[in-house]
Amino acid sequence: MRYDNRKIAGLLLVIGGVLCTLGMIVAEALYPDYSTSENYISDLGVGPSALVFNSSIFLLGVLAVCSAYFIQKTFNFKLFSILTAITGIGAIGVGLFTEDAGAIHAVFSLITFLFAGISAIVSYKLEKPPLSYLSVVLGTMSLVALVLFASGSYLDLGKGGMERMIAYPALLWTISFGGHLIGDSKDTSTT
Repeated sequence: MRYDNRKIAGLLLVIGGVLCTLGMIVAEALYPDYSTSENYISDLGVGPSALVFNSSIFLLGVLAVCSAYFIQKTFNFKLFSILTAITGIGAIGVGLFTEDAGAIHAVFSLITFLFAGISAIVSYKLEKPPLSYLSVVLGTMSLVALVLFASGSYLDLGKGGMERMIAYPALLWTISFGGHLIGDSKDTSTT
């Protein structure tokens, strides 16, 4: 069976999103006394959970960059393709430079979070309602949580809980958008 560029892009995003989500869950289970409320997500990148977490984030990044290529071939929408590629590069950096690397890790984390949220919002041009609305909502949730996180306003979720309010909507969007691309319908909105 031969797959078109759109289905390949979607499959890469779904695989990356699922691997990263499951990688976080497994890493949390492997990390003794880990608190989803009080520990940063990146704490999973050091210690006993490092291999699982870092490889899942790195693979998400690689698959997102590859998906950006196929997205561009499918939709010829450079802005979205570039946003997706930058998000992937950020995730690759997070997987390579763990939190003990200092400022470079923080920069790659910010790139990943910021551009994932923006990508979700911009993807509305490639979708139809209700998915287009959901993408805008998830992207906005991620960006609002990023602002709250950066300002130290954790809303009783703790720093780890607020950081997850950045990451989870972006991952849910990645899987949803990837599934949309895998779907059989060729009828999509154009830029």
